[in-house]
This record gives sequence, C-alpha cells and structure tokens, in this order.
Amino acid sequence: MFYINVPIGALAFAGIVIYVTETKLDVLAKLDWFGFAMMSLAIASLQLFLDRGEQLNWFASGEIMIEAIVCAAAFYLLIVHTLTAEKSFVNPKLFLDRNFSVSMLFIFVIGITYLASLALMTPYLQTLMGYPVMTAGIVMGPRGLGTMLCMFIVGRLIGKVDTRVLLVLGLALTAWAMYAMTGWTPDISQWTIISIGFVQGAGLGFLFVPLTTIAFSTLPAHMRGDGTGLYNLSRNIGSSVGISIVSALLVENAQVNHETIAAYVTPFNRAFEATAAQGLSPLTAAGRASLNELITLQSTVIAYIDDFKLLMLMSLAVIPLVLLLRKPKVAPAMDHSAVME
Repeated sequence: MFYINVPIGALAFAGIVIYVTETKLDVLAKLDWFGFAMMSLAIASLQLFLDRGEQLNWFASGEIMIEAIVCAAAFYLLIVHTLTAEKSFVNPKLFLDRNFSVSMLFIFVIGITYLASLALMTPYLQTLMGYPVMTAGIVMGPRGLGTMLCMFIVGRLIGKVDTRVLLVLGLALTAWAMYAMTGWTPDISQWTIISIGFVQGAGLGFLFVPLTTIAFSTLPAHMRGDGTGLYNLSRNIGSSVGISIVSALLVENAQVNHETIAAYVTPFNRAFEATAAQGLSPLTAAGRASLNELITLQSTVIAYIDDFKLLMLMSLAVIPLVLLLRKPKVAPAMDHSAVME
C-alpha cells in the first residue's frame, strides 16, 4: 500500500531538481554541535515520551520518568546555550520578530487540531461505523480536496485581502467543523462525513498559505532558512503532542463514561422490565454481555465527542492571537524553502 508514494515522491523530487535553485554554501559556517545534540536529544526523548506514555501508564513507568527528565534537561540546556552562545544552533533573534513568534504558536495548534482529528477519524470510521479501509479512505478524501481548492483561492487573495482576515476565516471553519463533529453518532451518513470533512479541509487551506506568508513577511531574508526549519518543527511537534493527548483522553474518558453509565445497570432499574428490554436483562449472562457491548459503544462515542469538543475549543482559543500579528507593508519575496511544506 505504501508503494503508492513512490511515483508521487519521484515526481516531487524531479520538480525540486528542475525548479528549485541550489542554495549557496557558506564554507566558513560551522555547525553548533552541542546545540544540535541537545535539540535532537530533547525531541527524541519527547517523541518516545508521547508515543509510549499511554502504553506504559505514563508516570507510573520508570521508562517514561527517565524520558521526561532527559527531555526537560535537554531543553533546559538548549535554551541556556541558545541565550549564551555566540553562534548557537537556534538563532534567538528569530523570536524577536513578533509575527514569526505568534505564527510558531499558530502552526503548533494547527498541528494539534488537524492531524489529531485525522488520527481520531480513522478508528471512528473503521471501529465504530464498521467501514472497510477503502471506504474510510474514500469518505476522508474530500478533506484534502477542500484544502487544495482553498489554497488555490487563497493564493489569489493574498495581497488583496488582509491576511489576518483569512486566518480568522480558516480558524472559524475549522472550529465549526469540529463543532459539527461533536454531534456525530455511528449512524451518520457518508454525505455528512464528506461535507464536514471538506469544510475542515477548506479551513486548513485558509490557514496554511496566509500563516506562512505572515510568518516570514517581517523576517529578514537571511533568517528565513533557519525560520523555516523551526516553523516546520513546531508543526510536527504539535501533531505529535495532539495525537498523544487525544489518544490518551479517548481511552481515559471511555473508561470513565463506561463506569458512569454502568452504574445505572442494576436489577432494580425498572427500565429493564419492559418487554423490549428483555434481551438486555442484567439477570442473564447473554443480557449482561449485550449490555456491556452497548455501554462500551456509547461510552466510546461520548469520548470521541469530548475529543472533538477539545479540538474545537483550541481552534477558537487561538483566534485572539490574530490581533498580535502585524500587517506587512510590502509583500515579501518568499523563498521556495519556506513554502514547500
């Protein structure tokens, strides 16, 4: 299945070779090995912490404790080294640019909301709704179509419409899509999934291009290479954090919801005396098994709703940050490297 990426990757590689100009090398530049090592160690330990935390019950595990300590220590050393070294791996002057700093936070949240929602959708469709892999992929496809179409539209609007307005519109569309998903049940139609997915993808299309534009609009040209790396790193860390958070909350909330609903399943509950509920009687083994299956389904659906609600609130929470962004006086001449991703 993964071989489908081979021709697409080859085409992308050919495009880069043909159209992207080679960056001139600075033979006098030296790599800050200590800063590079601390950043690599911090990111690697953070990734292990996030990936294995749910499996090992988080801080109840010695491995997770070690990874958390290593991550915190490496980040601390990286920050101190960045602020004190003459030529550090991370240029601290990047964060003096307000647009770039705010955009870093924006793309971090976008990484959480967009990729975390994708991580939730696949098990929702396949586990709760019983969709085959192919069908799940087809109904999720229009999300990418919405992103692609809106990126083309936004490209024409840049310079004609205030970039901050486009960002608010993108966040509003994303938040609305998440709000609509809080009302989902396993009985929703394919058209509902497709239409809401398209809207969510459209919201992302209204975010990526304007955010990239405004992030680098006030940044000096010689800093944009370093800024691009940090910008994409922030998005990738956000996606890792978001997937870990929603996965952990999904498991925990499903257990809490199961316990809460099961508290009403007793022989004294007269709802089970009805003829229609005889197959769910808690007095028989078959009835208890059916009840447990039904309660598990309902508790999982509620847990998904809670996750979607969290992503909606996060999308709304970053909207006020738009006020901190400054409108560029002149549209910047963007490097290809800044917009490739």
